[in-house]
Amino acid sequence: MKFTDGQWMLQPGVAAHYATETYAVQVYEDRLVVLATTRAIKHRGDTLQGPTLTLTLSSPSEGVIRVQVEHFSASQPPRLNVPMPGMTRPNVQLDETETQVTLTSGALSVELRKGEGWSLTFREGGRVLTKSDWRSLGYVQWAGKGNFMHEQLTLSVGEYVYGLGERFTPWIKNGQVVENSNKDGGTACEQAYKSVPFYLSSRGYGVLVNEAGPVSFEVASEKTARVQFSREGESLDYCVVAGPTPKEVLSRLTALTGRAPLPPAWSFGLWMTTSFTTQYDEATATHFIDEMKRRELPLAVFHFDCFWMREFQWCDFEWDRRGFPEPEAMLARLHAKGLKISLWINPYIAQQSPLFAEGARSGFFIKRSNGLTWQTDLWQPGMAIVDFTNPAAVAWYQGHLRRLLAMGVDCFKTDFGERIPSEGVVYHDGSDPVEMHNLYALQYNEVVFNLLREVRGEEEAVVFARSTYASGQRFPVHWGGDCWSNFESMAESLRGGLSLTSCGFAFWSHDIGGFEGNPPPAVYKRWIQFGLMSSHSRLHGSSSYRVPWLVDEESCDVLRAFTHLKHRLMPYLYAKAIEATETGMPMMRAMVLEHPQDPACATLDRQYQLGESLLVAPVFTESGEVDFYLPAHGAGKWTHLLSGEQREGGRWHREQHDFMSLPLYVPPNTVLPWGAETGQPDYDYARGLTLRVFGLADGASASFTVASATGGIAARGTVTRDGALYKAQVSDGALQDWCLEVDGQRSPVQASGVSLSWNRA
Repeated sequence: MKFTDGQWMLQPGVAAHYATETYAVQVYEDRLVVLATTRAIKHRGDTLQGPTLTLTLSSPSEGVIRVQVEHFSASQPPRLNVPMPGMTRPNVQLDETETQVTLTSGALSVELRKGEGWSLTFREGGRVLTKSDWRSLGYVQWAGKGNFMHEQLTLSVGEYVYGLGERFTPWIKNGQVVENSNKDGGTACEQAYKSVPFYLSSRGYGVLVNEAGPVSFEVASEKTARVQFSREGESLDYCVVAGPTPKEVLSRLTALTGRAPLPPAWSFGLWMTTSFTTQYDEATATHFIDEMKRRELPLAVFHFDCFWMREFQWCDFEWDRRGFPEPEAMLARLHAKGLKISLWINPYIAQQSPLFAEGARSGFFIKRSNGLTWQTDLWQPGMAIVDFTNPAAVAWYQGHLRRLLAMGVDCFKTDFGERIPSEGVVYHDGSDPVEMHNLYALQYNEVVFNLLREVRGEEEAVVFARSTYASGQRFPVHWGGDCWSNFESMAESLRGGLSLTSCGFAFWSHDIGGFEGNPPPAVYKRWIQFGLMSSHSRLHGSSSYRVPWLVDEESCDVLRAFTHLKHRLMPYLYAKAIEATETGMPMMRAMVLEHPQDPACATLDRQYQLGESLLVAPVFTESGEVDFYLPAHGAGKWTHLLSGEQREGGRWHREQHDFMSLPLYVPPNTVLPWGAETGQPDYDYARGLTLRVFGLADGASASFTVASATGGIAARGTVTRDGALYKAQVSDGALQDWCLEVDGQRSPVQASGVSLSWNRA
């Protein structure tokens, strides 16, 4: 939201009151409380009118500084904030001189200038990160629109801003206006299913606006050298998060807002769905599953989308017996084929659902301000929305899901959660409906995820969610929503994924082939490559089936090859998944996250790293031509994983790839664990393993980590090179029937033990 009209003027009807002078500071053991006036106090008469602003500076965790600003402190109910399950009370240092007072938490400090000339300066060591400066912190009264609080934090020359949730607009957010409000808009617009009021700076710090929303961001778009964030009301709350690297920023952020639990290994395999509005029944689903097996296309999860229930009755959580007369027996048959089963659900109850009257009578739905049930015809005729602030409604909703789990269902696709009214409605617990708009999706996914964790156990819980909010990484997995079946939408989906993972979300997926429309064969096959080189992989569409043989026969070959490839990579990929749960590092990483010192990586949004050992550049052209950048990585060369060809780092490359390949490069001095199985994602990764060695310099060593499919680490170790002699040493755990591979040449298999020496000469 823009309050100014250029550099000097204000918008018509706007009165702005900017923090001007630090009039008084109270120093407590763990915080500073500041009285800031909005004009210079020259004499006692200047103290007779306001407004004034009260700031509390504190630290919710080491390396994070929180700023809470209030105008009126008691005229509004308590605000809703971002969940912070990792909040602690770290030791802080407070220093005061005649001219300033400083609060330090870890390496991060904030300096407050005393007296006239407002300034909050955030430093990491001796480096200035950002400032709240002249006319930065303000209380704004806008006639006919309301009262607002805003902050403006400075940007340095050449500084880029990333994140702000799953944004499909340009990857670099400079110059954009970002409204932090969840909407069901698809991937081809500025709206987002997953708003996150956090931005990551290319200079190695982050800012989390600790508000439920809506929050409006002006990213170098109102003041070109500042990021402004504002919200309606009498207060504002934000945190500055230290680095100094982008990875360390995300580690601190997720330590505060929560880290993702580990999804089960089977969830990393290929998911296939019935699609949305297609005609299907048990015979159709079984045909697809059997045909996948006949064509040797490995399938891990089969998903039944909306019409597993009868039309007009979503959600009643009852199988449509016209197409599925014996659902329990069907589920048993599908499990016998080695599949996990997912069901589509949402938090809306249609008026035709047998559950509607029960929910309305029991007060389980969001209500209008007159006490009656809120209803709409948008999406499902006469539908109501479950009120998850009501514990009885939560138990009721979970009870129906519990019944499905008892039938044999393994997980749920938690669709929707964005179309939540914010005016004229009342929640059971009295929450502000404006602030609940974004938090609703978080509560919805938490309710479902917690039930899965209770019934299926910690190791098996996983959802496939579309909407969420800050801290939603605690309930994985998320997918990108409704995209078109073209290269442009494939690229915008990647931008959305990079933006979301740069906010601390560890796992992310998208609809292979695109959701809307029918993908041309080139789009479908290129999207298969991209989809199987993502943390989670799902074939899904709107009005047409996404099975490969309906596209062309070559699509079957491409799907087979890349599903096999992902399964071979699972010892490495699942180790990266475990790392994400421990450190907050996403599996899919923007290039700037992995290579912050390389200025060429700061703007890259058509390639990414899948962990530190794989660089992926999806192909977005029908011709197969692709430009990509390989960062400098010491003196060694990058190696193409599939062909073995080598390329120099520190430069751009242009290549032509057929549908069985894409730029998929491994950096030098890398040991990549390579699994023995191609048919499924969950197997004994430590048995039959090949340690593939890439570009290991003479006299150097490289470490490796092998995951266990049941969670945890199966083995850790190093490979060292001395001329032609390669030595592998397992320092933790054990491997069985394993070997080394260098430049395509394999060592003899080591039947058991923890060491292997191999002279390639």
